[in-house]
Amino acid sequence: MQPRNMSMSGVVDLAAVKAAQEAKAKAEQARAEAARQGGGAAGAAVSPASLVIDVDEARFESEVLQRSTEVPVVIDFWAEWCEPCKQLSPLLERLAQEYNGRFLLAKIDVDANQMLMQQFGVQGIPAVFAVVAGQALPLFQGAAPEAQIRQTLDQLVQVGEERFGLTGLVVDPGAEGRQAPAAAEVPAGPYDALLEAAVRALDAGDLGGAVQAYKNVLSDDPANTEAKLGLAQAELLQRVQGLDPQQVRKDAADKPADVSAQIAAADLDLVGGHVEDAFGRLIDTVRRTAGDDRDAARVRLLELFEVVGSDDPRVTSARTALARVLF
Repeated sequence: MQPRNMSMSGVVDLAAVKAAQEAKAKAEQARAEAARQGGGAAGAAVSPASLVIDVDEARFESEVLQRSTEVPVVIDFWAEWCEPCKQLSPLLERLAQEYNGRFLLAKIDVDANQMLMQQFGVQGIPAVFAVVAGQALPLFQGAAPEAQIRQTLDQLVQVGEERFGLTGLVVDPGAEGRQAPAAAEVPAGPYDALLEAAVRALDAGDLGGAVQAYKNVLSDDPANTEAKLGLAQAELLQRVQGLDPQQVRKDAADKPADVSAQIAAADLDLVGGHVEDAFGRLIDTVRRTAGDDRDAARVRLLELFEVVGSDDPRVTSARTALARVLF
């Protein structure tokens, strides 16, 4: 089983965009339901025991990838013979209970799941990763102090909520063995149909249709965060569609003063997951140019910031570097 939508370095692809949009839509529904019920948490409750699960290759897609559109999933790669694992795993299990549904802990025995170990690039255990809205990222390797682990988990939960709208799971100590009631139907929001149309267009590879759907939302609601993020991502994918990567990179190398060539290469860098390379290329272009050329590079850099997200530390660092160049 091949994990889908995985990106260890921020790759932007159709599946990742779709996962993020679906996660945000689910979160909005959860918040709407909570408000309708007077502020209570929405969604079917889970038992505390279900916050820690054993996962194998057969269950990876359903228990990790799909669940990651509802809640951040922390993955603990371990083995019975691993002594540090015997210290770290119980700590992670305790924190999963303490965080009370803000993340889900998936335990993977590397001896029984060699393929997953290879696909994540695990070099040694214990190794801890996370999957958020279908996107995988490394957290830490080896035994770590509890304070450091808590800080990492806090950041993970914050990113999941602020960037992808993942509000976590509702935990009910009495939910074990009890059939959860069906969630009440949530009335559609004013732009839900248009946003859903954009997601469907992305899923079908219709980037032009997705761009137009997001623009339709923004024409009435210019501050709509979901539409702004979706539009930035869809426009990026639309720009690189049909490009010859080899030729684009050759042009950028042969013509360092050609702003259009550098902008096209930066787009490809970002889509390929080379976020810092994309930012650095455009910052250097801004430094070397003036007038309209400089403004074109600056504007494209700001657009790429929107794709990655303002809370990403690489964006923060690049904004500082850009400010030094400009001022």
